[in-house]
Amino acid sequence: MGFARTCSVALVGVEGVVVEVQADLEPGVAAFTLVGLPDKSLVESRDRVRAAVVNSGAEWPQKKLTVGLSPASVPKSGSGFDLAVAVAVLGAAERVDPREIADLVVIGELGLDGRVRPVRGILPAVLAAAEAGYSQVVVPERTAAEAALVPGVSVLGVRSLRQLIAVLTGAEVPEEERAEEGRPDAMFAGLMVPGAGVGTGLAAGDRAGGGDGADLADVAGQYAARTALEVAAAGGHHLLLHGPPGAGKTMMAERMPAVLPPLTRQESLEVTAVHSVAGILPPGEPLVRTAPYCAPHHSATMQSLVGGGNGLPRPGAVSLAHRGILFLDEAPEFSGRALDSLRQPLESGHVVVARSAGVVRLPARFLMVLAANPCPCGRHTLHGSGCECPPSAIRKYQARLSGPLLDRVDLRVGVEPVQRADLLGQGGRGEPTAVVAERVREARARAAARLEGTPWNTNSEVPGHELRTRWQPAPGALGAAERDMERGLLTARGLDRVLRVAWTVADLAGCDRPDDRHVGLALELRTGIARGAPALIGGAG
Repeated sequence: MGFARTCSVALVGVEGVVVEVQADLEPGVAAFTLVGLPDKSLVESRDRVRAAVVNSGAEWPQKKLTVGLSPASVPKSGSGFDLAVAVAVLGAAERVDPREIADLVVIGELGLDGRVRPVRGILPAVLAAAEAGYSQVVVPERTAAEAALVPGVSVLGVRSLRQLIAVLTGAEVPEEERAEEGRPDAMFAGLMVPGAGVGTGLAAGDRAGGGDGADLADVAGQYAARTALEVAAAGGHHLLLHGPPGAGKTMMAERMPAVLPPLTRQESLEVTAVHSVAGILPPGEPLVRTAPYCAPHHSATMQSLVGGGNGLPRPGAVSLAHRGILFLDEAPEFSGRALDSLRQPLESGHVVVARSAGVVRLPARFLMVLAANPCPCGRHTLHGSGCECPPSAIRKYQARLSGPLLDRVDLRVGVEPVQRADLLGQGGRGEPTAVVAERVREARARAAARLEGTPWNTNSEVPGHELRTRWQPAPGALGAAERDMERGLLTARGLDRVLRVAWTVADLAGCDRPDDRHVGLALELRTGIARGAPALIGGAG
């Protein structure tokens, strides 16, 4: 009788659970039993592992073989357990020393010829192994750079089962043939979901949303909207742009990721983990350093926005936009259920999805940008445009953005039609992206210094109670906001959000705390009512 064990990792959402892979050999009729709550793709690993072991030059044990995945209560899916199962079987057959593999975390899919194919979710899997106290992991060679992002872990990237056997037995490591230069490499197929990220700004080479060369200076006019965009980027505030078609709403949203500061190391790891699980992490780019940009089509379902799928839920658009921008173009065209499902992640920064297979908590701290037309035809606010939408249709169209959802949007700015002088350059070009981004970085640094030692990083995350008691505005600064609240124009949540925006405006203006001018601009950006607020931010016109 032979017994051996090694470890692998099961992914639950974007979090990993270390799984002990045990192999037991007993005398009897040759059979291979896999237990421990595996799914269909994992059950099929029996045939893949047997063929891979034989084609790697090792002898398959002709005994009764039982492989157990513990803990058995955790659902296990995917082909990433193949390599661990093969190693455990070889340990039980004493082809490798069982003591050498007992504290080893092994992740990877096996081809029938013994090649080790990459799988998705390597980064969260290795993070889970490190948190559980494991210091040695074996991963496919293609994903070794991604695994190496986790500090304190020794990573071994292997191209085949033969190489791993040689390393474990101390033999000479054989060389494996690489794909010829210029030929497609099928080994990358395990990392990407077909079609994932295409058209969302998350695909390779499209991370900046608008593509290469897109600059804020290309936006003609729209000084109020540009100011709102800058405030949103500096404080992490949600933004609604409403106006007629062709005014530049989508154009500004696509240029917003370049205004955001680069991700910190911790934020990069969070984003990379989500994208790795979702299968949209481009090969050769193991670490996402820029803010993601996700723009789902308005036909998207609630499950595609917040997460879902068969079995355990997979990340949705709100998680793919984590630490970045979620742009909902033609927002009123989204279904009411899909839009209202965003309320929880907008407040909490995460989404909890419950399915029959389990409950998953997915990160979802994003900056939401909504774009909306004034009516179904889009010409309602244009003079002499010939809008024929009846008043009832206009009211119904505008009511698709519910009050509770809009109450969570800090900035609501009307986008006017572009004037001929602005379009032809006679009105002067706006500030380029680099200038605005530098101002945003300075404002974020000012806010970070003020919030040091707290769990918050941006003004939009600070609770209103803290802003009213711990960081108080200038005396009399909230007078106009309090009057609006008494008139019913602001809710209690709205007052807190106005105060948060006022702090961001003060940070952009280089002031120590907001005064009545900053609060006035914050009210104007939230209510859309002109209050004669001065241009406090450079280049606002």
